[in-house]
Amino acid sequence: MRDTTKGFTLTRHVDASPEQLWNAWTDADEVAEWWHPRGAVTPRESVELDVRVGGRYRYTMVESESGNEIVTGGDYTIVEPNQRLAFSWGEIDASVDDAPLVTVGFEDVGDLTRVTFDIRGVDGMAGDESFHDGWESALDSLVAHLGQSAVHG
Repeated sequence: MRDTTKGFTLTRHVDASPEQLWNAWTDADEVAEWWHPRGAVTPRESVELDVRVGGRYRYTMVESESGNEIVTGGDYTIVEPNQRLAFSWGEIDASVDDAPLVTVGFEDVGDLTRVTFDIRGVDGMAGDESFHDGWESALDSLVAHLGQSAVHG
């Protein structure tokens, strides 16, 4: 069972529309461009998305220096276009109830969109060189992929 007392939230205010951000999270071509931390790539042929409640996803991150491959996947639990997306995240065979749960929200706040990323089931803090720093870096990659700017928090 997932420990919901463990987790963290990251927020960005991005100069992009909720629709642009939604597409970046739900289009396989776009996911391949950014869904990895700095120092890694996501080969397009490794990305499989079935974006619907109960649908599954899978992708492989390849560390640029070592060539180490990290296969990740999960199940979508909430799919509200341009507003909210939730999915289990981690090992591809993990139970949806045991794996960490990611929820991403997109809120139009005038000229920007607030992106709220929340993960439950793992600990993380700035400087951990693990979950927190990896997702922080991936969100930075997302913003760069969109050719936009973002303000943290």
